Formats: sequence, C-alpha cells, structure tokens
Amino acid sequence: MLNNLLCRIAVFLFLCATINMMRSFASDNNSGVHPLVMEALSRANQDHALGYGDDPWTAEAVRMIRDHFSPDCEPLFVFNGTGSNAVALQLATRPYKLILCAETAHIYVDECGAPARMTGCQIRPIVTPDGKLTPDLIRPHLKNFGEQHHSQPGVIYLSECTEMGTVYTPVELTAITELAHAHGMYVHVDGARLANACVALGVSLRALTVACGIDVLSFGGTKNGLMIGESVIIFNHALKEEALFVRKQSAQLASKQRYLACQFTAYLTDDLWKKNATHANAMAARLTEGLKQFPFVHFTQKPQSNQLFLTMPREVIDKLLATYFFYFWNEPMNEIRLVTSFDTTEADIEAFLQSLRNA
Repeated sequence: MLNNLLCRIAVFLFLCATINMMRSFASDNNSGVHPLVMEALSRANQDHALGYGDDPWTAEAVRMIRDHFSPDCEPLFVFNGTGSNAVALQLATRPYKLILCAETAHIYVDECGAPARMTGCQIRPIVTPDGKLTPDLIRPHLKNFGEQHHSQPGVIYLSECTEMGTVYTPVELTAITELAHAHGMYVHVDGARLANACVALGVSLRALTVACGIDVLSFGGTKNGLMIGESVIIFNHALKEEALFVRKQSAQLASKQRYLACQFTAYLTDDLWKKNATHANAMAARLTEGLKQFPFVHFTQKPQSNQLFLTMPREVIDKLLATYFFYFWNEPMNEIRLVTSFDTTEADIEAFLQSLRNA
C-alpha cells in the first residue's frame, strides 16, 4: 500500500512539473512579466518612498495616463481586476440601483458575486449572441424609473474586449453611452483587454474610451505584460468626489503604491501596451489560420482579438489536454477557448498545431 501511495505521489508531482513547464493557451493571465516592466519594478525598488501614492512613480504614471486618455481624468491604482470593477461600480451606483450587463460578463460569471456584494445592487444579465450589448438589447430593461418597488437602472457594464473575444467599435460604444446618458445612467467599461481591442480596431486608447463618452474605465495590464495591478480611470466629474474613500474602504489602496504605478509608466512608454497586444493578436491570427486546416474545427465566434472560441471532437480535446492546458467554455457542446499572449511564440503555435495533427 505504501509503495502504491508513493507511486501515485510521484506521478502527481511529475504531472505538476510537466504542466508547469508547458506553454499555455488557457489564459493571458498565465503569461510572464514583460522585461521592461520588471526593469521598472527594479528601478522603483530603490531606497525609501512615501506610501499610499505620494511618490514620484505614481505622479509620473498619473501624468502618462492623462496624456493617453484625458487631461482631467482621475486614475486610481488598485490591486486587481475584480477590485477595479468593484470600485468603479460602487462609484457609479447606490444599493437600490440596477446594473445591466451581458450574460457572459465577468462581473456576473467570474467574480464570485463580489461586485453585487460590494455595491448591494441587483445585476441583470442580458442574453447576447456574441457577448456584445446593443441599444436594442438594452432598451427593454430601461423601465420602472421612479417606481419604488423596483431596482432603478443605473449602470451599463461593458467588456472591451468582451468575454467572447469580440470587440465594440467606437460607433457601437457611443450609441450605448448616449442611450445610457439619456436615461441618467452611467457606463462602466471593463478594459482588462482594452489594448487588444485598440489594436484590433487600429485606434488609440482615447478613441475607444473617453471619446466614446464612457464614465469610468477599469484599465487592465496584467493580461498584457504587467505583474499585478489595474487602474480605475474616472472620466465623469460626478464620480470623482468619493473615489478615494471608496478605494480605501474596498481594501484596494496599496501602501507601497509605487510598485503598482511604475508598471503603468513602463506600459505606456514607447507604446509597449500596443506592441504587446499587437503580438498577442498576431499570434491568435496565426493560430486561427492553422486551425482552419482541420475540417473538424469550427469557430463559434469570429476571431477578433487574442481569444479564440471553437469546437472540435471530444476525443481530440482529451488528447490535447494531455499536453496543453486550456479551458472549456461550453463543455456539453465541446467548445473550448484558446488565448494567446504577448510572449506567445510562433514555435508555440506550431507545436500546438502539430499536437493537433498527432491527435
């Protein structure tokens, strides 16, 4: 019995080591830290500095964010994406408000109810074919204004890119923000993959955010070369007054904030954000072309960014999972998601395609 147990432990440790060494297409969260970001962290790690954002690294990062988005925006650095969304939505709501989002939205599916718990709001999911909301999909939910028995529509939450890898154009975003503002509502954009969307459309960060009229943005970087941290960027002046207090009460104020802020300086210098996202998108396009060679592969969403959604026979998937880790999106229909990163290589793509040929 002891020998059998030892053998099982050895196999488990071998599998863990193998998985850890594998290049992953599961998520761009699995990628490493860009060397330039690591250098920025090393430079910030010199001597002492005032805490809670009263340091030169935070000041420089704020300046650069304002250069890229809007001179009068208010950036708040936070630890992670869930915290960023929770802070942004708390600024834009009261507990009796209603948050509208796509049924695939991160705040509805993947954040363990944190936004609902921290805002006290009801979240209303809307069915979409591609993860994108439209004015026509939103309008049926714009009702009961002023009726005390019902939650009041307050915020429209969008993801750019969406959880389905699709991308809102500036025209589409503007149509939604105009609809929201006409009803006294705010628009919050979760920009965890905003860089990939900008590259896919060939537009600037400003053109896809403040120029479209959005009120508050969760600006992400950990999926695109940063180690840790996000920035809540507030564009609407009405949401700025309580922002510092909401961040603090949400446990998202870093004492050693320079380590969060300095990464954004590196990220925005010489368009590193764009270079990383361009590479990730290009690798996804290369993987897409390779996958199209297989007649049993069917894409369930049009590839637009660095996320691919597709189906293939279960026996093929199981063989691939012996070598690669990736997620099922809809397991009953054999739909999987593959994600490329800023550090995905052409060799990674070819190795995956070869494994598919072997399978």
